[in-house]
Amino acid sequence: MENEGKEGFMFSSGTENGGEDVYSCKQPDDSSVDHLVIMVHGILGSARDWRFAAEQFVSELPDKVFVHCSERNMAKLTLDGVDVMGERLAEEVLDVIKRKPDLNKISFVAHSVGGLVARYAIGRLYRPPNRESSELSATSCEKESNGTIAGLEPINFITVATPHLGSRGNKQVPFLFGVPAIERFAGCVIHLIFRRTGRHLFLTDDDEGKPPLLRRMLEDWGELHFMSALRSFQRRVTYSNVGYDHVVGWRTASIRRNIELPKWEDFLDEKYPHIVYEERCKARDGEQCESVSTDDDGLDELEEELLIGLSRLTWEKVDVSFHKSKLKFAAHSVIQVKEQYMNTEGADVIQHMIDHFLL
Repeated sequence: MENEGKEGFMFSSGTENGGEDVYSCKQPDDSSVDHLVIMVHGILGSARDWRFAAEQFVSELPDKVFVHCSERNMAKLTLDGVDVMGERLAEEVLDVIKRKPDLNKISFVAHSVGGLVARYAIGRLYRPPNRESSELSATSCEKESNGTIAGLEPINFITVATPHLGSRGNKQVPFLFGVPAIERFAGCVIHLIFRRTGRHLFLTDDDEGKPPLLRRMLEDWGELHFMSALRSFQRRVTYSNVGYDHVVGWRTASIRRNIELPKWEDFLDEKYPHIVYEERCKARDGEQCESVSTDDDGLDELEEELLIGLSRLTWEKVDVSFHKSKLKFAAHSVIQVKEQYMNTEGADVIQHMIDHFLL
């Protein structure tokens, strides 16, 4: 079912419960659009959470991108676990590709736990390169790969306020006030509220004696090529709130230790008033990661493993602050522009994504 929205956008629902497509209706034949952008919402969310960003992407890149806002895991379905949601998202992506056979490239933009779901899904969708074209350097921290995601060339993997290191560490969930006793208690009861997803976030899952899921996602595990898939993207980007995000802390969203959190300025560019720091992080091997002092850093052994594993890849890290905004206490949603009334606050973050987006 299709309908034309404002400013020449076309909105259509894909398969049943298959999310929302957003593209320009000014093009009579959109077969020239070859770049699929999958937008993934966070916990208890829906496809509409990314509506503003999807419109901006299509408006700025009308002949370049076809945006699909995922909704296969909407509302309470987000409590079923990162793995279950990842499997659903993988199937949803395949359905979109079947409907749009002219697509050649793929990128992901994911908010909150949706970033973890997207990391799982690409592990399922990854297809390794042919042996003839996969001569990899044994000494490189980040190996070149010609692998694909569901047959498409992987370009941008962007996460927004995603808890890559989980949520159980000190101040990783800021609304727990950084009180260790409260944080430990939350880890014991989180499954009562957020079910399997809560266990995955607090690293307390123990499926048949396996390591926690986020730990497994640091490598290729059986038929799931988690790390190969993540490595295959030309860019990996984190957007994280430096403060006032009461759901996902700065450290876990930006994949850093406390001592690595940078000092930030009010703004770097008048065009992006809420972008306060940008950093291009080179890939580091295990010895380089372990050489950093971790005294009083707040990460336990498992979180340290997650950080070291993810740091083996290059990342662009973009830090955001809404400390002067009237909506600062809703930073977790403002950074995504989840609601239309937040447009004036978080719109520059979306614009920053678009301006740096590889096509």
